[in-house]
Amino acid sequence: MIEVVAKLGRGSVFLAGEVLECVITFTNPLSASSTSASSEMLAWASAQIHCQFHASENRVALPPSDGSKHDVQAENETVFVPNRGERGQCILSTPPKILFCDLRLDPGESKSYSYCETLPVDGPPSFRGQSVKYVYKLTIGCQRVNSPIKLLRVPFRVLVLHGLKDYQFPQDEAVAPSNPFLEEEEGLKKDSRLADLATELLMVATSRRSLHLYNISNTRGKVGTFCIFKTVYKIGEDVIGTFNFSEGDIPCLQFSVSLQTEESIQEEFQRRRGQPVSFTVHARHQESCLHTAQSSFSLPIPLSSTPGFTTNIVSLKWRLHFEFVTSGESAGTCLVRGSQSEAVTWTGVEQMEVDTFSWDLPIKVLPTNPILASYVSQFSSTNSITI
Repeated sequence: MIEVVAKLGRGSVFLAGEVLECVITFTNPLSASSTSASSEMLAWASAQIHCQFHASENRVALPPSDGSKHDVQAENETVFVPNRGERGQCILSTPPKILFCDLRLDPGESKSYSYCETLPVDGPPSFRGQSVKYVYKLTIGCQRVNSPIKLLRVPFRVLVLHGLKDYQFPQDEAVAPSNPFLEEEEGLKKDSRLADLATELLMVATSRRSLHLYNISNTRGKVGTFCIFKTVYKIGEDVIGTFNFSEGDIPCLQFSVSLQTEESIQEEFQRRRGQPVSFTVHARHQESCLHTAQSSFSLPIPLSSTPGFTTNIVSLKWRLHFEFVTSGESAGTCLVRGSQSEAVTWTGVEQMEVDTFSWDLPIKVLPTNPILASYVSQFSSTNSITI
């Protein structure tokens, strides 16, 4: 028996273009003093990253697969196929890397191997939607002699920041700050620069503030105004907006604001022409506002959500969805005369004619620092299997 443990060095969330590092440890758990202790042998072990794509058959019409590309060897259990037994199709994979050949482990002995691979920058982000799914996994395959291959899958999340792959790092490193007492590999140095660049680009894009004012009105007149200071956010931030109903001609009885994503299938892949778009609500605020002059809301963008993106099959967009309930007649006001000595209780009307209308405001949601997103990731950074 051999225990195989795979541990991601820096959490389970990465930016496309970063280097994923995983330490794989093989251990013979039997004690040397055990009477049944014996050496264990593994013929080989290999590792590979792949992205698995799965689409809902009720929503997505994919072109038929090319049968001429069918690999007969993939059906053999002695061939390393990272996505064996998984639903969907593999749309992206890195070259497999061999960790070792002919490993012998004495009782109580363990050996560790480091796997490093740069995540492709041209792939989609991790996404689990109503119509499609993009799932990234690191698969470690190992085999005993004359035995089937055993697979250990390590799921992780990929965030895509557009513009990173087009950035050219300067060739002259003399002006870059560095510590002469630390030895740093070139790959890790570039990886840290990539993370720093991504943080800087995100900070610049999401820190710009300018006043955006919108008039809220229906066919009968003005209801109020809405104010928001920016429309570009990172996941993990709060969307904050304010309402001013004091200048409105139509009384607003109630409003609600929903933070939504809009998942739409490209027209050529739609199962039915004109099929509806799928919406997902991530946060919602509702408030009764009769006789309210001003109000505000704050909606958090979950760190576990997917930023907006577009592929040849699906696109994901973010928006604020507003719903207003206005009075069809005057709501009346409560006036208390100064000379009135007795207490007066104002009672609202039991029935009232109302009008409803809605409005959508598109916003842009970008990734965040992958280390921050790792704190709420559903994926464990350590996975294990016994063979």
